[in-house]
Amino acid sequence: MYPFEYVRPASVEEAIGLRRADAGAQWLAGGMTLLPSMKLRLAAPSQLIDLTDVEGLDEWSIGDEHIVLGSMSSHRRVAEADEVRTRIQALSTVAAGIGDPQVRNRGTLGGSIANNDPAADYPAALLGLGATIRTSQREISADEFFKDFFETVLEDDELVVAVSFPVPRRAAYLKFRTPGSRYALVGVMVAETRDGVRVAVTGAGPGVYRATQLETALAEDFRPEALVGLDMSPDGLNADMHGSPEYRAHLTGVLARRATAQAIACEN
Repeated sequence: MYPFEYVRPASVEEAIGLRRADAGAQWLAGGMTLLPSMKLRLAAPSQLIDLTDVEGLDEWSIGDEHIVLGSMSSHRRVAEADEVRTRIQALSTVAAGIGDPQVRNRGTLGGSIANNDPAADYPAALLGLGATIRTSQREISADEFFKDFFETVLEDDELVVAVSFPVPRRAAYLKFRTPGSRYALVGVMVAETRDGVRVAVTGAGPGVYRATQLETALAEDFRPEALVGLDMSPDGLNADMHGSPEYRAHLTGVLARRATAQAIACEN
């Protein structure tokens, strides 16, 4: 690693002030991507601003129609919380399937979505459930938040504070894991919300996206059978040692059908 300074602010205002004062500084949430990048000398921040002690970033608000989770909520906490599981079981499933126990203990909701890894699970959860991201400056819908490969609409000095998830009528998430990393080769979130059916896909392409073809079919008939025979286009999907675009397109359809069946079984 290159030399860097380490600071631990106590408030959102202090954290933002430190970031504005040093263009080379970076916020540290769970560090599951940043720290390995630093070890490999792929990243060299002049200062790490540890968000662990920032007041309010781990607070939750649980209601019948929405649950609001602070950005510093660990994956383990989300996975194991009864108040999450009973309202949005699919969200518990997402968190429980991230990485390994060490990653789930340290990794955070806010860190994951701000990093926006194209094979991460949380972006599909937010997009599929129609979540709203609350930052230090504004509220952003999940449809607008994720832009491209490791890119979001966040400004350099804009901090994710919390995420608000509307409680769906029914939802489920399934992924086909990449061997070793446990990232999604393809992951699919299917949800029937108050505003309609949403299907979000991660891992298949260069970024998380909504599968509108599947949404249209499920809006007319929310059953796995409604997706039988739909051919998913491989255009623009990833190709690597783990799978071709055609393979990922096929997996998307298979996982969407299975997730739909699970969602029906777990209807709220």
